[in-house]
Amino acid sequence: MTAGDGKMHYWDAYWDFRPDDCPCDVHFVEWLDANGIRDKTIYHFGTGGHHLVGIECARPERRNAVLGITAAPQEYETYIELAIERPEILEFYNVVFGDIYMLNPKLLPEFDVVTLFHLCEFRGEKNDAYDALTDLDVTNLLTDRTRIDGHILFFPSSYAYDRADHSAKDVVAAWEKHRDVERLGMFESLLVYRKRS
Repeated sequence: MTAGDGKMHYWDAYWDFRPDDCPCDVHFVEWLDANGIRDKTIYHFGTGGHHLVGIECARPERRNAVLGITAAPQEYETYIELAIERPEILEFYNVVFGDIYMLNPKLLPEFDVVTLFHLCEFRGEKNDAYDALTDLDVTNLLTDRTRIDGHILFFPSSYAYDRADHSAKDVVAAWEKHRDVERLGMFESLLVYRKRS
């Protein structure tokens, strides 16, 4: 369910931990470990109410700094509860409530890893009402904010990846043609790219 009518397009729902339906966050943590990615900076699109990526990256064996974004007020509320109960996580995990299609590059640091697992899932006419970025704009912007040799990951099992209209697959294909990126292939359910320059 979404809300809008001239207001911010937000997700009026809560995604709890359902790895059988959506394993991307679990597979992402496994990918980080398999590639020895520690003490890096990560942008994470779609935190879920479980906040698995942020919690796991804050562990002493990883210590990755994660900036997450959610458009679901309920998920942001669970982040606030997490921060109050476990303030040590705040050193490594911060979440912004907002619309990823309103990103301002001036407010973003450089990242070593960017996750775009939910590309094309939330963009629609309601975002047009306030001149929001497109999915390709967001992908390009976050690629620009990714360090050379950094990684950008997608989730081909997303319901929006291969749909007939406005698919993430088409966005990725257009992005790949115009950006100096290398397709590294699949890791479990994730499609992994490396930024070359």
